[in-house]
Amino acid sequence: MGQGGLTDVYVLFIFDVMPDNLITPALMPGQLLARGVARHLRTLNFASVEELVPVRGLRVDVMALGPKGEIWVIECKSSRVDFQTDNKWQGYLEWADRFFWAVDQDFPTELLPEDTGLIIADSYDAEIVRRGPEAKLSGPRRKQMLVKFARHAAARAQVLRDPGVVFRSGDA
Repeated sequence: MGQGGLTDVYVLFIFDVMPDNLITPALMPGQLLARGVARHLRTLNFASVEELVPVRGLRVDVMALGPKGEIWVIECKSSRVDFQTDNKWQGYLEWADRFFWAVDQDFPTELLPEDTGLIIADSYDAEIVRRGPEAKLSGPRRKQMLVKFARHAAARAQVLRDPGVVFRSGDA
């Protein structure tokens, strides 16, 4: 019993999740890797968002926020060509405390720079194989990224509640 004789009420939200075979065909290979990475990061108590724009011209595949405020950027590469045509990845380094590549088990990992993190993933899970060096963000940069992360996550949640809402890329 709560105060004043009122019964405490607990609300439980139950989501009806579609079977993976109904979702998978709509996802691109990089998105499947991102899903597995996000699932694994959740087990480490990280929250993550996908396709966050830290600054015009850059869009990270996964940005993760750790329990101590650490910020990780994970770039998902689905093939050799996908990696070799990415000429922007070094621009992501200044927006995170750690940087990782996420690839599947068949990816030629010898292509990836040794001084970066490595995650082997599939659409269901992932494993951190190597942590890249930590480069702590400055206080102002961290605050900027925390605000972007929060706005991006809130905008995504609002779209789930109200699919008619339209956000411009700079809104979140």
